[in-house]
Amino acid sequence: MKNLIYLTILLVSIFQASAQNKTFNIVDFGAKTGLNIINTRNIQNAINAASKNGGKVIIPDGQFVTGPIEIKSGVELYLAAGAELLGSVNRLDYGKKNAEALISAKKQHSIAINGTGMINGRGREVVKNLLSLLHEGVLEDETWKVKRPSESNRPRLIAFTDCEDVSVKNVKLKNSAGWVQDFVRCNNVNIDSITVESTEYWNNDGIDIVNSKNVRITNCNVDAADDGICLKSEGMLGICENVYLENCIIRSSASGFKLGTGSYGGFRNIKVRNITVYNTYRSAIALEAVDGGFIEDVDIEGVVAKYTGNAIFIRLGHRNKTDKYSTIKNIRIANVKADIPNTKPDAGYPIEGPLPKVPPHNLLPASIVGIPGHLIENVLLQNIEITYGGGASKQIANIPISELDKVTENEAGYPEFSMFGELPAWGFYVRHATGITFKNVKLNYKESDFRPAVIFDDVKGIDVDGLKVDKSEHPNVMVLKNTSGVSIKNTKFPSNKKESIKELP
Repeated sequence: MKNLIYLTILLVSIFQASAQNKTFNIVDFGAKTGLNIINTRNIQNAINAASKNGGKVIIPDGQFVTGPIEIKSGVELYLAAGAELLGSVNRLDYGKKNAEALISAKKQHSIAINGTGMINGRGREVVKNLLSLLHEGVLEDETWKVKRPSESNRPRLIAFTDCEDVSVKNVKLKNSAGWVQDFVRCNNVNIDSITVESTEYWNNDGIDIVNSKNVRITNCNVDAADDGICLKSEGMLGICENVYLENCIIRSSASGFKLGTGSYGGFRNIKVRNITVYNTYRSAIALEAVDGGFIEDVDIEGVVAKYTGNAIFIRLGHRNKTDKYSTIKNIRIANVKADIPNTKPDAGYPIEGPLPKVPPHNLLPASIVGIPGHLIENVLLQNIEITYGGGASKQIANIPISELDKVTENEAGYPEFSMFGELPAWGFYVRHATGITFKNVKLNYKESDFRPAVIFDDVKGIDVDGLKVDKSEHPNVMVLKNTSGVSIKNTKFPSNKKESIKELP
């Protein structure tokens, strides 16, 4: 009897494996190549057929146009070499109110997108059609007359919500009208060896992970007109947890790798290894909690930042309207080498970062900034080397060390490295924090800068070991204001600075 049961289980397993390996070519369901043929129904029929027992839906060599399609449980959408899945350029194909994503899935499991082909949302053409429809009054939008059509009115490329066991591998994703990929409340997500090239319109985040857990992002190349790889905690309360990022190359007209801005829930156990960020307008690394959520247990190691606006930005703010305050603690950032130019780092790309709205300022330092009474806790910066372009001028802006209180708190401001306007240091600025460790940090500039290299303001528990500053025009290399528990050793400062460390009450 036992042998019969085992034989039955084996036969069922063989049958299921065979069913899951079955292929469904969209051409067999009537799909045809050509820019004037919409294959939405044909592709969806192939997906529906594959979903009955699990299987692979093949997009073969050629250009196939489609409107929104939905991936079902057990289905792998496979783009063969030479395949190009093109999004319809008719905005109405995505619905009349909130735009549906080109490829979506809700409450599905064991789903995948794979292959060496391309998914092209043709975002610029979609937005052009959208603007025509808005002018004609066919569609409505609250923001398009003063800024641009809202994000909800522009279709994303991929949007998976409440899904389990998700895989996106190898494909090239191009030119979304909104976020390129959006994974919301998903569990067990594996994104590997994909290429994102989406620079033809605004708000084109390369990869967005929202309140999702157990996520791996590896070996990806992302070029996006907004944040490159971004973790968010917004919408329904939830957190991002157990996220691993490794061996990725990122260019962005915003920030390279970011936690936030949406930070209502939180972020825990985030690990980053070996990434390169280049020609990026804002920060290579940005950790932002401003909506009452938390950031904790973040471990980042191995960052090369070439021609970026800022190396490291950690911000605890209070943008939310409630009495719940954000927290940030237990952060380790190690083995970083960054080059910060004194020119616009993303100049010449199709979508550049916006011109600053803040008053004129000099080149801005890396910064760790909380708010009064709510301190960023336990940050270790180890083996960090940042070279700045320099070229600061007092005629542009100047906050002398005797007037450090003039730096705005901007508690409710949108978090970005330029949110404070001018800052009084050129290398690192730390304010409202506790438990800050600098270990083997090297700071340098190419052209002159009149400011101190490092300022600690309202910081408790400072451990500086091995700080090296090659140049300093200011009499004081480091300024300490309202600090306690300070340990400074093994520093290497310019030899002509008699009072290299200045303490202020």
